[in-house]
Amino acid sequence: MWLVVGLGNPGKQYARTRHNLGFLVVDRLVDRLSAPPLKEKWKGLTTKGVHGSDELVLLAPQTYMNLSGESAQPAMAFYRVSLGQVIVVHDELDLPWGEVRVKVGGGAAGHNGLKSMTQQCGGPDYVRVRMGIGRPQKGSTEAWVLGEPSPEERAELPDFVDRAVAAVLDVVALGAPAAMNAHNGAAPAGKGNPKPKAPPKPQNA
Repeated sequence: MWLVVGLGNPGKQYARTRHNLGFLVVDRLVDRLSAPPLKEKWKGLTTKGVHGSDELVLLAPQTYMNLSGESAQPAMAFYRVSLGQVIVVHDELDLPWGEVRVKVGGGAAGHNGLKSMTQQCGGPDYVRVRMGIGRPQKGSTEAWVLGEPSPEERAELPDFVDRAVAAVLDVVALGAPAAMNAHNGAAPAGKGNPKPKAPPKPQNA
């Protein structure tokens, strides 16, 4: 059994923000796995689905981001899920928009949801599916993560979420190392991620 925790903030005012990508992945997994509707439990919204021979508990904590572990820990205890069978889906400032990467363990890098997960759930050695949102060119990072994606980014959002869902399911089916090999590349080019320009050709003197 796996516990998939999508991080975000409850409330309509946060629903479309960059910080709520984890919630979008949980919602898409509910559809993808034909799982029952989410219901309230453990200070969150949760349901269960099946992928191959594996059962997945899907959880969207409703505690606000900085207390996410208070929702995940009792779910871990109830299902007796080890830390290595926990997958946390979260936004990531240190990756460009649209990039999906898989990682096991590590620090929180200032992410309050990861801090709470590490503090409450027994350490940092859970699997992370990191969804890049980039850093702002100006202004605070708090305003950036709590802001909505640009129109160009919103156009790419369905594919972005689908790739994160695929990463989660590959962790379940293949294991984290294989999922890392499959997903830890550059994001595909799009309006929000233009192809890098080729360097100018040298001109004859």
